[in-house]
Order: sequence, then structure tokens, then C-alpha cells
Amino acid sequence: MRKGELTHQAILERAIQLASRVGLQGLSIGGLAEELQLSKSGLFAHFRSKTSLQVEILEAATALFTERVIRPALMQPRGEPRVRALFENWLTWERELVPEGGCIFVAAATELDDAPGPARDRLVQTQRDWMDCLAQAARIAVAEGHFHKDVDVEQFAHDENALLLGFHHAARLLKEPRAETWARRGFEALLRAARPAGS
Repeated sequence: MRKGELTHQAILERAIQLASRVGLQGLSIGGLAEELQLSKSGLFAHFRSKTSLQVEILEAATALFTERVIRPALMQPRGEPRVRALFENWLTWERELVPEGGCIFVAAATELDDAPGPARDRLVQTQRDWMDCLAQAARIAVAEGHFHKDVDVEQFAHDENALLLGFHHAARLLKEPRAETWARRGFEALLRAARPAGS
């Protein structure tokens, strides 16, 4: 990579961390420049506008999420092992990747749900892709015989994602020490309900 590309990537990595804490709306080019000890004009040359910065943050976070959560799960055997890997990898993402504020997508969903524009559009696409990924993993589990044939895979994806969002809320906001235990119990119950009778 050229020096300019490395600088741009470094800015985005720090911006993801900051946005997970202060929100996409709370992150400004001036504030990010101050945090990184760069000139505002220099940072403006990279992004041109706050909207562009927000979209690029979401795109960089999506690429990082794919690398850390989705790709490793796809290396697991088809079926339930892959479903389980997606769940486990998301928990690791939430706990370890952005410790300052947790999952940037959860934070952004709250502030952008009623804020039309390019950043919301990008976030919606990312979240639809994630739900499709969870549903496809469940669909493959049905095909492999790990889940019974009547499993509603979109409902399964919804319920799995709800467990992950519940974990975020309990762990981050409520500081509930049992948050992960509860999430894991809920996930195991979801798996049990999806397996064929007698499994």
C-alpha cells in the first residue's frame, strides 16, 4: 500500500473505535482530526464530508466484521457447526474487537433508524446481509439433516440475532454479569428446538 492508503486505513480503524463510543452522528471530521492529531484540512482531503466519513466507517467495519466473524465461520463444517461458529464469532466481536463501545452496528442502528440518508442505507444493507447469512447457515443445517425440515430459517435468523442484541444490551448497558450465560442458554434452546426429534 502507498503511504496515503495506509493513513486512510489507520484513520478508519480509529474512527470505528470512536464511532462505537460516541456514535456516527457524534463523530465529526474536526473531532476525529483532533483525536488523531491531524489537521482538519488534511482529514477533509480524505473524506470530504461527514456523510462520506460515516459511510466509509460502516464499509470498513463491514469488511472487518466479514473478516473476523463470517469468513472464519465459513471454514467450519456445513450445518450446525457453522451456525454455532457464527454465534460464537459475533460474541468475540462484541467482547474483544471494539471494547470502547461494543458493536458499532448496534450503536449505529439506534441512531440511524429514523435518519434517512446514505449512512442509513449502507447500514440497512449490512444488516440485511447479516440476517441472510444467518438464515443461509440455518438453511444448510436443514439440508445437512442437522435441523428438521420444517425449520423457518428466517425466523431462526431473527431469533439468533435477537439473542445477540439482547446480550449487547444486558452486557453493555445493564452490566449484567450473567449476560453471556443467558445468551448461550438461549442459543442452545434455539438449537434444540431446531434439531430433528430424538437428536
